[in-house]
Amino acid sequence: MAGPEMSEAEYLREVEARSRAVVNEAADEGWLAYYEEVEETNGLRRAVNELARTLRHYHYQGDGCLDEETDRPRMRLAGVVLLRPAAMPFGMDDDYETACRRLNVDPRPEGWAVWNTWSRQGHPVLLVMTDLDGTEGLLINWAKGISTYPVTPVPSQIAQVHEGWAAPMTVSPRVRSHLGVDGLPLGAESMRDLQGLAGDNQRESDD
Repeated sequence: MAGPEMSEAEYLREVEARSRAVVNEAADEGWLAYYEEVEETNGLRRAVNELARTLRHYHYQGDGCLDEETDRPRMRLAGVVLLRPAAMPFGMDDDYETACRRLNVDPRPEGWAVWNTWSRQGHPVLLVMTDLDGTEGLLINWAKGISTYPVTPVPSQIAQVHEGWAAPMTVSPRVRSHLGVDGLPLGAESMRDLQGLAGDNQRESDD
């Protein structure tokens, strides 16, 4: 019996999930090598090791793996916020319409993504983004402790730019390790501690 018809994105996710299952089995058997070339290994093991290197993070739109994205620098994010009419972040007092009004965007049905980052001078800046799918993929990686960051968005993905940050936000693994907090949304009172990380996030690379 044929399975349900999948979209291209769903098909790619299914391929990735099955590939990860192969890599996980190799890791459980104790012979997986991400970086070392083991001379005595056979062709199958070499292929699985190469597959593991490709799957170092869960792929998402804007992760820098596509040829057209390789020349775009990485964004250094303190955290992100997803705003949706029926699913506002835990701890946010505003409803969806009020939050959109504060950000000076229309309350569109699909919602908005907010990226909290730093300016070149180290000041907190937020970008109101249309890239919901990419932000969701980013959060999947962060939830698993994978420190990955998206490439710089193209202008058409940015609806607004504002000084300051949106709260509560889900913080990146790097921020989480600096502050010793979990990945749950971080409130405004805790975000003051992030100001000192601006220099670190601009100087250090996560790649």
